[in-house]
Amino acid sequence: MRLLSFRIEGKIRLGLLAEDKIIDMAEAYQYLFGESAPADMISFLEEGDIAVEKARRLESAAKTSLRKLSPAPGMVFDASRVEVLAPIPRTRKNIICLGLNYRQHAVETKSPIPKCPIFFTKPPTCIIGPDAPILFPKCTSKVDYEAELAFVFGKPGKDVNEEDAYDYIAGYTILNDVTARDLQRNHEQWFKGKGLDTFAPMGPHLVTKDEVPNPHDLEISLELNGVTMQKSNTGDMIFKIPELVKFITMDMAIEPGDVVSTGTPSGVGFTRNPPVYLKPGDIIKVSVEKMGTLQNKVISQ
Repeated sequence: MRLLSFRIEGKIRLGLLAEDKIIDMAEAYQYLFGESAPADMISFLEEGDIAVEKARRLESAAKTSLRKLSPAPGMVFDASRVEVLAPIPRTRKNIICLGLNYRQHAVETKSPIPKCPIFFTKPPTCIIGPDAPILFPKCTSKVDYEAELAFVFGKPGKDVNEEDAYDYIAGYTILNDVTARDLQRNHEQWFKGKGLDTFAPMGPHLVTKDEVPNPHDLEISLELNGVTMQKSNTGDMIFKIPELVKFITMDMAIEPGDVVSTGTPSGVGFTRNPPVYLKPGDIIKVSVEKMGTLQNKVISQ
């Protein structure tokens, strides 16, 4: 299934994608079955397996009842009629990110292969959705792109072992770890260089884990103004997702809706000769197999 968050008439809603239409899950479920369903993504994740079964029931019904739903107001929308947001429009805690988690990216930066995951975070204020503008900051001149696969936790946990890791994951999405390279280098910690407003485009959907049987065999790429800059496969990850879940949850609680971005492959701008940095007017498309494409434009503040 593909779930998404969208805004219409000032309200943020939970949507289910069916035949290129967005179905308002709460409204349609009430209409078809006379029962309540989650109205937003965090509520959906908190409800767990019950919410997943409701979504599956609605998805199945939509295959035969989409025409029945379409005339009903406020239930089925074209994507052009709504504002599609990041699947998790605002996380409860910072986005957990990985540095140097692709072998070829470590090679291109002339860095040793990490012996332990390198974690950093991006604040919730970084998050924007598909087609939302990336604001070119006033405090930097070296803004870079990073195509990444992200996963979303679907239930609370702590001290999760690798064998049980996927039980805690709800699904996957795309994230662009936009980075101000000069700020990243000027500070020993990466938080400032990676934590500026709009520096975490995410989406367009949350793809449930049953649609992605092997997250370590997905093509991942990034285009800048139509030119392919990154092209790799998630199999190049150094630390796989079960390992990451184990490390993250060591004596640290996770909650439904927590987002983990798993690192970027080779091809980033600052390693090129000459370096390639973003500028106002640039259009970035990040694609991950089974996830679709996340597009954003850079604009001047």
